[in-house]
Amino acid sequence: MEKSIRCQNRISNHRRGSSILKWRWLSHLVVIGLASGCGNQSVISDPKEVQTLHRHEVPEIAFWHTYSDEETRLLEQELIPSFERDNPNIRVKPVRVANNNELKNALIARASSNRGPDVVRMDIAWVPEFSQDGLLEPLNQLSGFEEISAKSRRQSMIVGLYHNQYYSLPLNVNTKAAIFNRDLLKRAGYSEPPQTMEEIVKLARSNHYTIGLGGWDGWSTLPYIYSLGGAITDGDYKKASGFLNGEGTIRAVEQLTALYKEKIIDLSVVTGGGDNWGGVQNGNILMTDEGPWFYSILNDVEMDRALKLTMPVPFPNGSGPSSIISGENMVIMRGSKQRNEAWAFIKWMTGKEAQLIMSRTGLIPTNMDAAKELTVNKDSFIYPYIVALDHAFLRPPVKNWSKINEVYTLYLRKIFLGELPAKDGLDRAAVEIDILLAESDSGNKG
Repeated sequence: MEKSIRCQNRISNHRRGSSILKWRWLSHLVVIGLASGCGNQSVISDPKEVQTLHRHEVPEIAFWHTYSDEETRLLEQELIPSFERDNPNIRVKPVRVANNNELKNALIARASSNRGPDVVRMDIAWVPEFSQDGLLEPLNQLSGFEEISAKSRRQSMIVGLYHNQYYSLPLNVNTKAAIFNRDLLKRAGYSEPPQTMEEIVKLARSNHYTIGLGGWDGWSTLPYIYSLGGAITDGDYKKASGFLNGEGTIRAVEQLTALYKEKIIDLSVVTGGGDNWGGVQNGNILMTDEGPWFYSILNDVEMDRALKLTMPVPFPNGSGPSSIISGENMVIMRGSKQRNEAWAFIKWMTGKEAQLIMSRTGLIPTNMDAAKELTVNKDSFIYPYIVALDHAFLRPPVKNWSKINEVYTLYLRKIFLGELPAKDGLDRAAVEIDILLAESDSGNKG
């Protein structure tokens, strides 16, 4: 999946800031309630909720999303009112939910019985699974699709392509940046961070600094592996053997494992008690990596302090890509009773005006007209993320990505903990992942 589900839970939780405990409790109840549902085939079960215009029912579309606090404020106070002014015969009912397994399972259950919400802002890693399982409506036959898709980021479009049909449109894209502690760099005689992972490792080793790693999963480790010359599959996402267990990946994993044993790589976030965010700000960690929400969830005072203490730069790359692509796409769920109205909302949300409004929260537009008009100062926290997209890769956009990530994480953990040599672990992982890739029909990908 933009994110592995476990990693994305952590990311979503960070983005909700100080209200996290209350929000997680409430969103869990919302999702459970929605998942259980009832026999009614309509999203709107209470006739009182149906609004009228000139004595006619006004169609209301249900829009499920995982926006943060500030993003939700803009959605509800600016975007939806503006859309409804432009489309007075359509109403939008936003439903904010947590980005986790409960949400995914609820969407699968409801779409399987044609009871799903009309529109979902969906993690790009989920789109291939939902489209291949027939849980999404194809979009490419709808009016205006070609014009919109031509203006969208190609890599974000790929995830929705299955057997010559497109099942999603990109809404926002993000990636990771390397985030350094300024004071530790200065002490080591650096005014700017090193440009390659090898140089970063040399700096950390010679000064007894640590690198904060977020886990063993794909989202956490693949940027490091790619930057050191490794890969997880071939370019068509059909084969892991020869790539995940290729010489470059074996060498990269051996380097990372050695750094872990030397305690240069800190994995205490997953082994217990670690805090990469606090560590890099407080000077306990030289470098960690994170998406733009590391900064975007902060208020002005906190943002100023964070930028004085830390320095974000594009994730170091060697001869190939190193930054990992994530983001959300818009989809229409199978069984939507308001397909035309849902499509009108998707077209509006993926348009230039809406994308520029949301960019104020740090979300990077996927509409290239909006991206070109977006003016970003080089001192802005978002600048390195935009630059990093030029050297970014997708996790395999296949149906079985969640299962592939589980296999990958399992064997990487065994290798790091010394239960298996790197080659043996990656050989076993490649065999299992080849089977999962063969089961994932990645038609038209690449």
